Amino acid sequence: MTTKLLRGRLLSFKRAPLSLTDTESYSYETDGGLVIEAGKITAIGTYSGIRKKAPADAVEIDHRPHLIMPGFIDTHLHFPQMQVIASYAADLLEWLNTYTFPEECRFVESAHAQKIATHFYDELLRHGTTTAAAYCSVHKTSADAYFAEAIRRNMCMVGGKVMMDRNAPQGLLDTPQMGYDETRQVIADWHGKGRNHVAITPRFAITSTPQQMEAAQALTQEFPDLHIQTHLSENHEEIRFTCELYPDAIDYTDIYARYGLLGPKSLFGHCIHLSDREAGAMNEAGAVAVHCPTSNLFLGSGLFPLKALARRQKPVRISVATDIGGGSSYSMLRTMDEAYKIQQLLGERLNPLESYYYMTLGNAEALSLADSIGTLDEGTDADLVVLNAAATPAMALKMDVVKTLPEELFLLQTMGDDRAIVETYVAGEAAKSNLTIEPKMGAS
Repeated sequence: MTTKLLRGRLLSFKRAPLSLTDTESYSYETDGGLVIEAGKITAIGTYSGIRKKAPADAVEIDHRPHLIMPGFIDTHLHFPQMQVIASYAADLLEWLNTYTFPEECRFVESAHAQKIATHFYDELLRHGTTTAAAYCSVHKTSADAYFAEAIRRNMCMVGGKVMMDRNAPQGLLDTPQMGYDETRQVIADWHGKGRNHVAITPRFAITSTPQQMEAAQALTQEFPDLHIQTHLSENHEEIRFTCELYPDAIDYTDIYARYGLLGPKSLFGHCIHLSDREAGAMNEAGAVAVHCPTSNLFLGSGLFPLKALARRQKPVRISVATDIGGGSSYSMLRTMDEAYKIQQLLGERLNPLESYYYMTLGNAEALSLADSIGTLDEGTDADLVVLNAAATPAMALKMDVVKTLPEELFLLQTMGDDRAIVETYVAGEAAKSNLTIEPKMGAS
């Protein structure tokens, strides 16, 4: 592999920022240099200092005046829902039954799963996302397509074959034994291959019988280091129905706790309507509440109390995600724009430093992968995004009056999208600029 020396403004977080003026929480070089060798960051600092230390044959890539950051991380989305995005429905359960479940039935076909996998990874890279945690469908073919494409692109990805054995169309149901066996085979086939991480993935308690939850529990006991991903407290009707199905549980969160699914590598999508007891249980377990703002607004599910959960005496770990296809954008910039607005509606403030912390180091910490992704630290994987805050005429006009780094970040978050992504690097290799752009097809 060719050694590269990237030049530009470098921004990387060290910890969660405490305020807009907390300059100790991040590292920022106005003229920085970053050396990439064999897919890793091997040196970082001022350009003048790094240039002297870099190998003489290093290929220099000048990204000035753009901003170079760790690649964005998306902690909850649905690989089979690319063609479900922008589907009109009243609420979560109607949306699932009308659009999502019929679409996911198509993923029994390997050719379809492979086709969508190509588009899925293209969109992630187009929007600056280098790692994601995704749900596949109930079919092992979907997980095979997902992980094979991740290896082809050398991306660090988390994913799992969904387990669901009730309250869905026949073409989307497995059985407790089948869910166990096929998940075990996905683990054997893909976990640790390339940069892949397999997650144990019961969709949510509504679509799993107690017997299947026991199968998921057995998997977590056999593979205690794996991620677990599911959904929790997204919608009031969902909560009511779930608690009817599990009448012995104290509440929705307690259902997962009873089956050993509440732990430090557990990612719970949504968590909008948690009680104080549930938030306390999440804290004690170290589980992660995954905020999906565009989805919550699109489906009318509610306003996630991010600040309230974060400032509890026993805070809940939080990450942020697009939740495609309930979510309406693949862009983590658009996602944080909506997260900001939700906090505004709750009378809270989410400052831009916090937003970019969540998109990078914060989400890496939520995935327990901060030792390898989410920063520009030496020795970590060279997954990067290059951002242009003047990418459109309207953004360029605003940039004329931007004076500070937080102002620039807020502009990118408020007005940016895939056009603001100059380049996406995966393990040191340029990825966005190498995407194949297919010819546009008109309606017929």
